Amino acid sequence: MIALAAYITVQSLYTLIAAPSKPEPSYVGIVLLVAAALVMPWLGRRKRQLATATKSSALQADAAQSSLCAYLSWIALVGLLLNAAAHLPWADPVAALGLLPLVIREAREAFEGRAFSCDC
Repeated sequence: MIALAAYITVQSLYTLIAAPSKPEPSYVGIVLLVAAALVMPWLGRRKRQLATATKSSALQADAAQSSLCAYLSWIALVGLLLNAAAHLPWADPVAALGLLPLVIREAREAFEGRAFSCDC
């Protein structure tokens, strides 16, 4: 996760500041992110319910990961939609930078041996 955070930072800043070409809209990416943004919150809730019923900490951690995936999907989707609809190529790398707090939090919690906690 730490390497992912570093990659996101470097690539996004390069794209914003120095890249000769700017991101193009990705309609396949938009479709995939819409699907993830709609399915992952539902999946997270269902996993959380099952984890409570079975008292499974592993399933509880997996439910938290599904919720995290939903957040990441929504943030990335905003960037892609702004790029596609409003023709703002800077929106995609800015959205990627917006993912950093969640990625860094997840990395810190994983390093400390804790699961991402989400009461969503």
